[in-house]
Amino acid sequence: MHASSPSRTRRPGARALTVLLAAAALTAGTFVPASSAPLPSDAEDLTRVAYRGYVFTVPDSWRIVDLKRHPETCVRFDRHAVYLGTPGSEQNCPARASGRTEALLVQPAPAAARAVTENPTARTYRATADRIAVTAAYGYDRARIQEVLSSAGLPVAAARREGPADQRAVAPLPKDATSFRGEGFDACTAPSQAAMDAWRDDSPYGAVGVYIGGLNRACAQQHLTAAWVRTQYTRGWRFFPLYVGRQPSSDGGSCGGGCSAITSPVPQGTAAADDAVRQAAALGFGKGTVIYNDLEHYESGGKITDTVLTYLQAYTVRLRELGYRSGAYGSTSSLVSDLVANKSRFTLPDVIHFARWNRASTTSDSSIPPALWSEHQRVHQYVGNTTETHGGVRISIDRDLLDVE
Repeated sequence: MHASSPSRTRRPGARALTVLLAAAALTAGTFVPASSAPLPSDAEDLTRVAYRGYVFTVPDSWRIVDLKRHPETCVRFDRHAVYLGTPGSEQNCPARASGRTEALLVQPAPAAARAVTENPTARTYRATADRIAVTAAYGYDRARIQEVLSSAGLPVAAARREGPADQRAVAPLPKDATSFRGEGFDACTAPSQAAMDAWRDDSPYGAVGVYIGGLNRACAQQHLTAAWVRTQYTRGWRFFPLYVGRQPSSDGGSCGGGCSAITSPVPQGTAAADDAVRQAAALGFGKGTVIYNDLEHYESGGKITDTVLTYLQAYTVRLRELGYRSGAYGSTSSLVSDLVANKSRFTLPDVIHFARWNRASTTSDSSIPPALWSEHQRVHQYVGNTTETHGGVRISIDRDLLDVE
């Protein structure tokens, strides 16, 4: 079946799918308990989605989006969905989103051999086949996304672990790529070239925050390539790369059902640093780059504070071993206050990116002692979730003031 546009059919029941999901998990050598990876019930309806000669079987509850018809749709991996086609150049994305669940983006592509790679740190599969390329995310239900890929004949059981060999060598940008003093903004997805040019000419901003990776990065990044980064650099933009790794647990933070929490802080912080460096290097951010670990607000105190700070310390130590600098994003009422209170117990990040939405464009704050992060080591996110139009281009952003060298 070779369809130029997607089609959808349904069938009731999921007994066969349940068996196949269990088999897929065993084949992959991973057993996921039912409590954290619920399999579909026998009564669940399934949908077959056809695109370019491939048929994907997914739960009927998943949203199916034809991006050719709806190019403004924000491609996000924090909600169950199947996105078919090429993401639009000007997606209507929120300023920020985080989380990871089972979802996939199926794009048109040239002929290629059927192959699948997996990044288990980012909980992402990438698959190629004749005429399509697939990005498939998963949260706790790895077996579910394995079955979705298998239903279209993609060899997920033979998936290779993604590594440096899967990334092209990229010449690093000059070391000042992440040094900047002045106004910046961050957006959930990297804007198109036309948008960046319009904002360069008609906005007060000179730096852009880009979400380079992490298993809780929600928005797809079709523009974010090494070529895009280098072009922005040559046109005068500077960067603050953000990595959305594991988050404070759901019983004390913002990490809900669609978000993967910190459970083993040292190995997970170390793995996050390793992955962050791989993703940064693939975009041209070389040694000396500051990579900001995004940690959303949580109710600090006791075990959760120790868990978060241990995770961040492991991330910082490993980044430094690899020649990079550690940044940390967090609220002044949780991460920042915890770092200040525990500065003698934990290794502090090199740069602090603090969130206090007080509309004050300054890097001074009452929560941060003047002696800490005092040598051009601060970024203040002072407005959040706002929408601005410059040069005729509208983008949802957070505003930031940077003082980083």
